[in-house]
Amino acid sequence: MPTTQLRRGGSSAAEPWSAVGELYRQIGGPDLAFVLIFCSPHYVLSELAAAIRYHFGDTNVFGCTTAGEITPFGYISGGLSGIGFPSGDFAIASTLFQDLKDFKIATTIERTRLVMAAQADLAADSDGRFSPGEAFALLLVDGMSVREEQLVSAIGNTLNGTPLVGGSAGDGMNFSRCYVFHDGRFIDDAAVLLLIMTRRRFSVFKTEHFVPTDCKMVVTGADLDQRRVYEINAEPAASEYARLVGLAGTPLSPKIFAAHPVMVRVGGQYHVRAIQKVNPDHSLTFLCAIDEGIVLTVAKGVDILEDLKDLFRRLRHDVGPPDLIIGCDCVLRNLEIEQRRLKSAVSALFVEQHVVGFCTYGEQYMSMHVNQTFTGVIIGAP
Repeated sequence: MPTTQLRRGGSSAAEPWSAVGELYRQIGGPDLAFVLIFCSPHYVLSELAAAIRYHFGDTNVFGCTTAGEITPFGYISGGLSGIGFPSGDFAIASTLFQDLKDFKIATTIERTRLVMAAQADLAADSDGRFSPGEAFALLLVDGMSVREEQLVSAIGNTLNGTPLVGGSAGDGMNFSRCYVFHDGRFIDDAAVLLLIMTRRRFSVFKTEHFVPTDCKMVVTGADLDQRRVYEINAEPAASEYARLVGLAGTPLSPKIFAAHPVMVRVGGQYHVRAIQKVNPDHSLTFLCAIDEGIVLTVAKGVDILEDLKDLFRRLRHDVGPPDLIIGCDCVLRNLEIEQRRLKSAVSALFVEQHVVGFCTYGEQYMSMHVNQTFTGVIIGAP
């Protein structure tokens, strides 16, 4: 019988062939259903793709570029993290969405239905080992596509209750070009949807460590297509935001945005709307959808380490000790963790809980695109 142990790996090697070779020795093998690889954008991606094709051969490999990697030995930046899923306990159907700039909801729904049909066929051919009802969806999407909301809404509402989680591919702190990996190549302006069937117990999750305050602001000038806010309370967006968070006159930076996010109330719940950057014209670019008339609430952070510990306690109660947690951790959370000098503590907690994944430009949960969350799926023991 082939092993059913999930394989977790990582490499900090700077040279792509060395990094992939090291990763393959940790997670590779002929008995895998598929592999996930999360990689730094610092690599020459054409060389990295060639190394993946060479080492993993006919094994299906999926992945994306990152804003940091989460490995079995904790957070790194400039390397690889990866997971090998054994065919004894996992099966997969996948599809690629390209040309997101020309997003069409009908095409997205049709492709989602086709991959669901492929999943059903795969389950029927598995001699009862797998069921489409015992599955979760993982979405990896170009984090600079500005199409996450439309994409995840169309997919999530077509999945007939299959839980969905995911992350937006990153580009370090450059916010320039992001890539997903599919069929042996890196592709931008694209997304990969994986429907993962498993005989294991699993549970998807989302957590955030912010609560709303009484401080409100109204978006009075915005460009929805570019996620750009020009005016808040009829004042220049950057200066009014700085005033409301108590930092008037302070140069704005990603670290400030990480520590002082804003929230929007949707369906009775508050969700973070993270700010990516301040522009030369004093407008603010967001990592989530934004529009005129939206009321934003300044958020206040709670203890991020205790929030994670509480999450893992709940997940263990539901599923048992994890064999793996696939983690999608927002890059702004990573910045805050650094600011608070908690990186070693969070890394140690992730190692203890078998977390492997990447730092994102945003996260997907069910049919929503969200920000500044830790999102993913826990998978129990064989």
